[in-house]
Amino acid sequence: MQRLDGGAPIPPELAGGIVALGNFDGFHLGHQAVVGAAVAQARAEGRPALVATFDPHPVRHFQPDTPPFRLTTLAQRERLFAAAGADAMVVFGFDGTLAQLSAEAFVAERLVAGLRVSGVVTGEDFTFGRHKGGNIAVLREAGLRHGFNATAIGPVALDGEPVSSSRIRAHLRLGEMRAAARLLTRPFAIEGVVQHGDKVGRTIGYPTANLDMAQYLRPAYGIYAVRGRLAGGRVLDGAANLGIRPQFTPLKELLEPHFFDFDGDLYGQVLEVDLVEYIRPEAMFDGLPALIAQMDADCARARDILSAER
Repeated sequence: MQRLDGGAPIPPELAGGIVALGNFDGFHLGHQAVVGAAVAQARAEGRPALVATFDPHPVRHFQPDTPPFRLTTLAQRERLFAAAGADAMVVFGFDGTLAQLSAEAFVAERLVAGLRVSGVVTGEDFTFGRHKGGNIAVLREAGLRHGFNATAIGPVALDGEPVSSSRIRAHLRLGEMRAAARLLTRPFAIEGVVQHGDKVGRTIGYPTANLDMAQYLRPAYGIYAVRGRLAGGRVLDGAANLGIRPQFTPLKELLEPHFFDFDGDLYGQVLEVDLVEYIRPEAMFDGLPALIAQMDADCARARDILSAER
């Protein structure tokens, strides 16, 4: 799996490919249908399969003060695209230059001259180019001129409603992790580098691996049953606090997983944490003994949740 710069010439061995084009943040069931169609077409025609995404998300460029809403990092998307069968991920850096490209210029410069596409697959509601001037009709017309085919994939529905990133975000904000996971086909996961904290957890028997929330969407603050995955593939079960830690000062927004029966050093390591199930909201307690008693109960509940899934 290669990661390519969408503003640079494509390597010869990946030219002439079928490109899935979209934002694909979250890579949910609908996104999977688009990428799956591109991979199937590429395999049928003996061509490379590429997935083109944008970073940062266009909303972040046009509305920089928008609260965090990201569902996946580029690194997470790259792994998901590879698992779906793509040969490469193309990243279009979304900046002022790209934002000013007309739809026709984007097709001519980035898809035809840059990627030398043979086919493009996208969602039927996907728009691109200055003032959202491009859509599937524009792609098909451009394909006739430039010699590539364009395919639109319709919405994927689940429970009678289209699957969308907005729908997933709504579930996460309410702590409805199972509902979000059905649309994503996996638990929502936060990835980051484990950082040093104030080490209060160690003093009360609950050491944690602290992760900054960065630009991820903020799910409901509270306690979660979680699974952590280390870079080497090891999986750790645990419970985590996600929020501002109201029991301690200064208030600090973090994801703080505590892993059961684990005594290693995770500082500086990349850790991905699946938020499997929401257990309860954050709360203040009347002193550390009450807090520790509740943490004991939370961990017991998390163990039961996670053991039931094995």
